[in-house]
Amino acid sequence: MNDAAGFAIGAEEVRAAARTIAGQVLRTPCAPSQVLSKITGTEVWLKFENFQFTAAFKERGAVNKLVHLSQAERAAGVAAVSAGNHAQAVAHHATRLGIKSAIVMPRNTPFTKVKNTRELGGEVILHGDSLDECFEFAARELIEVRGMTLVHPYDDPLVMAGAGTIALEMLADAPQIDTLVIPIGGGGLFAGNAVAAHDLRPDIRIVGVESAGYCSAYAAIRGDPALVRGGPTIAEGIAVKGVGKLTLPIIRAHAHELLRVEESHIERAVALLANVEKVVAEGAGAAGLAALLADPAKFAGRHVGLIVCGGNIDPRLLASVLLRQLVNESRLVSLSIEIEDSPGFLARVAGCVGDAGGNIVQVHHERLAAGRHAKSATLEMLLEAQDQAHTEQIIAALQAADFVVRRVHAGHGEFE
Repeated sequence: MNDAAGFAIGAEEVRAAARTIAGQVLRTPCAPSQVLSKITGTEVWLKFENFQFTAAFKERGAVNKLVHLSQAERAAGVAAVSAGNHAQAVAHHATRLGIKSAIVMPRNTPFTKVKNTRELGGEVILHGDSLDECFEFAARELIEVRGMTLVHPYDDPLVMAGAGTIALEMLADAPQIDTLVIPIGGGGLFAGNAVAAHDLRPDIRIVGVESAGYCSAYAAIRGDPALVRGGPTIAEGIAVKGVGKLTLPIIRAHAHELLRVEESHIERAVALLANVEKVVAEGAGAAGLAALLADPAKFAGRHVGLIVCGGNIDPRLLASVLLRQLVNESRLVSLSIEIEDSPGFLARVAGCVGDAGGNIVQVHHERLAAGRHAKSATLEMLLEAQDQAHTEQIIAALQAADFVVRRVHAGHGEFE
């Protein structure tokens, strides 16, 4: 305990963690993004923690905790509870250090995450349907019975201090940063980095970001648990219903503001990082950028540091997000075109689209709908365009050729 501050950790613990983990985890790059800066009206700096071996910042805290174990604790092994990044970080570094690890994961954990954790050397135990049930099992069967030491994903001073080393590196590489926007799940990432950053730069502005459905820190500070409504989110890494007991006082003291971001902004942030920076970020890793996209005026003219804290997103989910963004940007559009069901009409439509610079991705003839004339048909066509203006140009070209065109309203199965 840092007695002077009254918190679980202070800046000295973070500096000690930096010395401890040096050479054992990657010192990730921190680089500016000209395109994201232009889009958001800020100077954006990105800290690429998704470049770590297990593709997430969790390695920093895991290493700091594991290195401080006594010989007896090392011999007994460690336990962890996680459905994702923390599991892989603990399994990887425990194995590397010759320590046995047992990871308790919910039964509904995606198979890929289970497989990855096992391949990294962890003993995976699938139990229960929630992390709460997993924690209960770990406390009873692994800690009490086997004598293992729990490596908590966020509510542990050594884990928090390890995470805080990110801010030390960021401010060394980009001292002009005057604002840090940090994702909050259980709060370990925020707590460690807030303590470190405010020690180096007392004037730096620190903003916490949560998924709108899992705003556990905001709800705790407001004293209204009902604000945490839950539900599906692509930011699983910060989908935590309760903030840590050790992290909350630090969040309360160091956060200038807590923001809640909706799924649409998180999806756009994931897509932008892929398309602009050519990096894969999971939803939690893109939450900081999502906050800038949601309210750019709040950060206008500032020098903002964002932590891309993880890149472990399911490939199918990433593909879905990228395609959805193409639809939102009118770069992928569905049209319904009335034609005569006679030879040559498909070629005429294709010619109009091609001459207008569009790319036909998919075509379907609909001939059997009720009420349709036997000699008519509808072309349901998926097109690729440059942007909204280009889409309108393609539609105008089709209409000029006397085709009746309706645009499918994305997500509703209706037409404009």
